[in-house]
Amino acid sequence: MSSSVSSGKENRRGVALTDAQRTAWLRLIRSDNVGPATFRDLINHFGSADAALAAIPEMSRRGGAARAIRVATVQQAEQELEIAARFNARLVGIGEPDYPFALRQIDAAPPLLAMKGDFAAANRPSVGIVGSRNASISGAKIAAMIARDCGRAGYTITSGLARGIDTAAHRASLDTGTIAVLAGGLDQPYPPENIPLLGDITGGVGLCVSEMPFGWEPRARDFPRRNRVIAGISLGVVVVEAAQRSGSLITARLAGDFGRLVFAVPGSPLDPRCHGTNDLLKNGGIVTTSSQDVLEALAPISQLDLFNGSTIAEPGEDGASPLMHPLDDSDRMRITNALGPTPVEIDDIIRHTEIPAATVYLVLLELDLAGRLHRHPGGLVSLLMQN
Repeated sequence: MSSSVSSGKENRRGVALTDAQRTAWLRLIRSDNVGPATFRDLINHFGSADAALAAIPEMSRRGGAARAIRVATVQQAEQELEIAARFNARLVGIGEPDYPFALRQIDAAPPLLAMKGDFAAANRPSVGIVGSRNASISGAKIAAMIARDCGRAGYTITSGLARGIDTAAHRASLDTGTIAVLAGGLDQPYPPENIPLLGDITGGVGLCVSEMPFGWEPRARDFPRRNRVIAGISLGVVVVEAAQRSGSLITARLAGDFGRLVFAVPGSPLDPRCHGTNDLLKNGGIVTTSSQDVLEALAPISQLDLFNGSTIAEPGEDGASPLMHPLDDSDRMRITNALGPTPVEIDDIIRHTEIPAATVYLVLLELDLAGRLHRHPGGLVSLLMQN
């Protein structure tokens, strides 16, 4: 067996949010049309969540919003924080020590995560293990074997609390540390039969996390967001028994987009549960027949300092004043007219319009807050055409 990774205690770096900042961050991310990427751009532009909150109603109006944007209130944010405290959970910001360190590096990482359990699990390198809900006995067995061996080598095992492969991976790593990523709020785990397992995870050396608010019942479109967090937390993702067009393949694709390793356990061509994993192998996935395959491949990167990636922080009061308005309405019109339903790079917009980058970014923020901009993977944007 390859050498184990460090315990992660030295990775607890970051700056804690003040109570006022945490409330403002929560208000901002819970406001209409503010997702992780928009949140990051607003903080980078205005310097603080408070300043962004004050600006977004007017920005959305200038962007052509059909109605006034809903901004989460202080009372709503404080109520969610109180619910989290009663649930023995915390809302952790991306720049804080307990935020999963590898997740910080991905583009548009969740600015706040609701977290409950042993926070040390988030500060160790992680291996994601995902696969079929309708797992075979042999599939569940190899998932458990990989989870157990990687856990003993010092990795936290991350999965999605689903039936089948996820369940096997979580159970096998209860003693060494596992992270369950939920598609709904922390108080809305799915499936219901895994609620006792979730209790075992959070009651021991494991952790459950979610970017969704308390009370949020998971819907089909929420599971790809959950898969994104699994891929972001993990240095590598192991896929065991995945059918074609399965959620596990979404996790694998995202892991590849994030520069993480993708492992696939080969299976019988006659078993539909293995069609997706076998396709991964045809497209560069690492053949995985033992835990050693995973540990040897991850060994070189598990020792790297992963704190040099981008993050979100609020600068001091002496930061530069933001550009509050485009130069004039003609600039806004030129930028909007340059956009269409086809995704384009922001640099291309800047070159095409010959408008300063700061103005282009601000106009895109206005359109985003107005619900008229679609952000695509890779930093591409397109205009949502209005009827």
